[in-house]
Amino acid sequence: MEQFDAIVLGAGGAGLMCAAIAGQRGRRVVVLDHGTEPGRKIVISGGGRCNFTNREAVAERYVSTNPHFAKSALGRYTAQDFLDLVERHGIAWHEKTLGQLFCDGSARQIVSMLLGECELGKVTLRLGGALGEIGHADARFTVEHDGQRYTAPSLVIATGGPSIPKLGATGFAYDLARRFGLKVVEPRPALVPLTLPGEEALFRALSGVATPVVAGSVPAKGKGTAFAEAALFTHKGLSGPAILQVSSYWKSGEAVTIDLVPGVAPGWLREAKRVRPRGTLASALPLPGRLGDALAEVIGVGELGLATDRVLEAAERRLADWRFHPNGTEGFAKAEVTVGGIATAGLSSKTMEARHLQGLYAIGEAVDVTGWLGGYNFQWAWASGWAAAQAV
Repeated sequence: MEQFDAIVLGAGGAGLMCAAIAGQRGRRVVVLDHGTEPGRKIVISGGGRCNFTNREAVAERYVSTNPHFAKSALGRYTAQDFLDLVERHGIAWHEKTLGQLFCDGSARQIVSMLLGECELGKVTLRLGGALGEIGHADARFTVEHDGQRYTAPSLVIATGGPSIPKLGATGFAYDLARRFGLKVVEPRPALVPLTLPGEEALFRALSGVATPVVAGSVPAKGKGTAFAEAALFTHKGLSGPAILQVSSYWKSGEAVTIDLVPGVAPGWLREAKRVRPRGTLASALPLPGRLGDALAEVIGVGELGLATDRVLEAAERRLADWRFHPNGTEGFAKAEVTVGGIATAGLSSKTMEARHLQGLYAIGEAVDVTGWLGGYNFQWAWASGWAAAQAV
């Protein structure tokens, strides 16, 4: 049996970050993973360039049962802190819209950076073996991995959620958490395309059409959240950045509202009628042709001059608040992350340690903290991993 100060389960972003920092603090750390390659989600992220953080990564842009939980970790290890690390490793980067930071080159540079930091901390990596029995006795955790047994006073759950199962993702973290007495908020797919029912097949026929919108959820209770980005019509329903964002808030049975003509002034259709009375609604819409034709057909307005002002006002209202009623999502297979997970009520927001069991920690996507699209979830991985590393 090999003895360590901390055992980290999971060689993803959060696990590698935690192991590296803890190792550099003088802790003997081992990282165990059933996969043969570390940082698998990092490698495929951002189109292979890794959207590694976001300048606007504040707790208000995360979904959690406890909206305040992420404040401590995010405030103590910031996007600038991670950017400083990236620059120390000489990784070239660029900023896209909305504070999103990407590698100029390959996402593998981020994985190599984290492995380099682990090497500085003399971290032991054991990859490609199945996890066996995991127990706790006499203030120590014992883990079987690939026929070998490891023991340590600290165990860090960093195995993520079930999103993107083709990479080996599972709900292992939740089963383990429950076994040790932690509660789990029901997980569901997030940052995922939404599917539309048969009665909205008209829009599925527009597959491939994208347009800037403001999309929001329409919750049964409380206030919805809206996002001004692009929406994409697909053969199954709706996707694109705006829809992926909304999916993290959407719940079954709720509607999604889309402003298809954001930024236009009230009365714009009446003005269009005055200027070009022989023009059609479809031609007046500042939208891709196929989409404009489909919307005009549903609204039932053709030549503007033949429509009353009241009809045009109703058309404006509908275009600014078009209600879709998704019948589901494309599931964990297409979800970038998971909403829900290990309940924050059982964890310290400062250290990520279980309140009732000393030495047990949970970090990253395994926890009920889910960021917006655009580097927020990686920043949570870095910040929560760093926070746990200060305590193990």
